[in-house]
Amino acid sequence: MHPVVRVAAEWTWRLLVIFAGLLTLGYIVARLDTVLIPVGLALLASALLVPLVDWLQEKGVPRSAAVVVVLVASIGVVAGIMTFVVEQFVAGLPALTDQFEASIAQIQNWFTSGPFHFSEDQIHQAGDSVVKSIQDNREQLTSGALTTATVIGEIFTGALLTLFTLIFFLYGGSQIWEFVTRLVPAASRPRVRLAGSQGFGSLIGYVRATVAVAAADAIGIGAGLAILGVPLALPLASLVFIGAFIPIVGAFLTGFLAVLVALVTKGFLTALIVLGIIIGVMQLEAHVLQPLLLGRAVRLHPLAVVLAITTGIVLAGIVGGLLAVPIVAVLNTAVRSLLSGDPEATFDAIEVDDPAVPLYPAEPDEPDEPEHSRSDGSHDRRP
Repeated sequence: MHPVVRVAAEWTWRLLVIFAGLLTLGYIVARLDTVLIPVGLALLASALLVPLVDWLQEKGVPRSAAVVVVLVASIGVVAGIMTFVVEQFVAGLPALTDQFEASIAQIQNWFTSGPFHFSEDQIHQAGDSVVKSIQDNREQLTSGALTTATVIGEIFTGALLTLFTLIFFLYGGSQIWEFVTRLVPAASRPRVRLAGSQGFGSLIGYVRATVAVAAADAIGIGAGLAILGVPLALPLASLVFIGAFIPIVGAFLTGFLAVLVALVTKGFLTALIVLGIIIGVMQLEAHVLQPLLLGRAVRLHPLAVVLAITTGIVLAGIVGGLLAVPIVAVLNTAVRSLLSGDPEATFDAIEVDDPAVPLYPAEPDEPDEPEHSRSDGSHDRRP
């Protein structure tokens, strides 16, 4: 058998085995999404809250009491913010609907009296159907989405499982990790435990920096919307804050919604200004906040981010897109640690490197060495 054929066959069956393993893993994840998604959300929340629990424990507070204090305070803050945002949305939606209806009327008049000279009956019929649809579904937009028992039951079950898992992650996450890694052979167990702890350290940095970046995005865009008098500025800023947790895709979608609301309610010029504000905030985030706060330890290639988000959305919807990048960030650090000859030194090196230096440069790090002449007139390349 020709060596090329043999090598191709060996590569083929190995790739098929890997592909089958990935398909099996995807099937298991899809079947257990009711369990895995709350666990993933609990892991994200624990990465955000465990530094506070550790800080309280260092101040002399028992760890169990510290967990209770941090959880109660966090739930109170989130519940208060969500209640305020929902109230503002419900209160502002009728006015937004009225402005939207007025905009539809202006568009109708422009189509009939403008340069196109469309038939008034056709334009008014189309506009009236849009307005009627909005009026008929106004109540569903405010409260009807959460009236079904199935949705309420799924949200309640997922929230309880997330909270229950979060309590144990905060109280004894390291002990849980040590118990899980007992499945690993004893010779490799310390290395795997170190890789897991370093990966979780990167997750803490990622979540902390993402919250700061999302808050900066929401404050900047929300302030711009409020100054321009765009309706529902606070709910739109809250959507920007939530969307910023899904890199690239979330910021784009929530920003597009803000531009659309500004276009409908305030006109083309205001929408253009809002678009400029959003682009400016996104540029500030990409070139200043993320490199400064995230650093090299949790920076990922943009292609890896986009592919991870797309895969997460395909497998688990919006929540999958939310969890995809943190999972890749953890795996990135953990795999680096496992493959390194000195994991501690490698992790310290990527922590202290200058964030301004590109992590994936397009040019080689060192140019090719010039050729050196030998005594016999031939040339060689010295290493």
